Amino acid sequence: MTTALLTHADCLGHVTPGGHPERVARLEHVLHALEALNLKRVAAPLVADDDLLRVHPEGYIRDIRGARPSDGFAQIDGDTFMSPGSVDAAYRAAGAAVRAVDMVLGGEVSNAFCATRPPGHHAESETAMGFCLFGNAALAAKHALDHHGLKRVAVVDFDVHHGNGTQDLLWDESRALVITSQQMPLWPGSGRPDETGAYDTVLNIPLAPGSSGAEMRAVYEAQVFPRLRTFRPELIIISAGFDAHQDDPLANLNWSTGDFAWITAELCKIADEVCEGRIVSTLEGGYDLNALAEATRAHVEELMKAAR
Repeated sequence: MTTALLTHADCLGHVTPGGHPERVARLEHVLHALEALNLKRVAAPLVADDDLLRVHPEGYIRDIRGARPSDGFAQIDGDTFMSPGSVDAAYRAAGAAVRAVDMVLGGEVSNAFCATRPPGHHAESETAMGFCLFGNAALAAKHALDHHGLKRVAVVDFDVHHGNGTQDLLWDESRALVITSQQMPLWPGSGRPDETGAYDTVLNIPLAPGSSGAEMRAVYEAQVFPRLRTFRPELIIISAGFDAHQDDPLANLNWSTGDFAWITAELCKIADEVCEGRIVSTLEGGYDLNALAEATRAHVEELMKAAR
């Protein structure tokens, strides 16, 4: 068994204005960092609209397609932009999440990493925001539940910003456990502990600015890992944002590359215990290019170790 890497050149066609932190160079650095690894490389397909409808209404999907500019940029909100290639990139990112679930649940690979952009965990049901157009992690969860018939799926989001979109899209889903850790206070301002979902299946872990990797490890060991073991998901989906890194310019947590390796290894151990090692991970944030590349490689190397 092995680890799959799902990506596509179309994801480099999502171009943002000069100086924007969610830029083409992010994915270029990630792919370069993973270049030498022995991964099963898979071209991310375009997602089917029928799959997108699991998490977004038809009108919203139509609006996103219609917002694509013929040249230059279309501004969706204060920090979310589209270029002529953005729709195809977003369709590949969502398609990668769906295909990764199919591969892992079909036994083709042990686990998978989706190196795609734009990211997804801020996209709400009818709102694009925070650099995100479609809710990729939530879509992966709904595809596993509705198409593959799983009874329990967990999403773990360790991006430094709260995954408000994933929370919104899975708020009413009793079969999905959503666990997110995030710096607080920080944009988008959601992610309080009292936000627990319609069925008490949302666990928010606020972390104070300046929190270290050691503090993160203590919280995960005390709250996150026991909750996962109790829930016993049949698949774990990771929203892998690397902007909690101490070098990241958009936030103020102090995790090291080793901390990302640790959290990945621990999630792999739990996956081995409860769901035959089945993990699908999808790239979210991370805006210092060198830190992003280094931490992503550490994350994928731990997935590869677990796949052996």
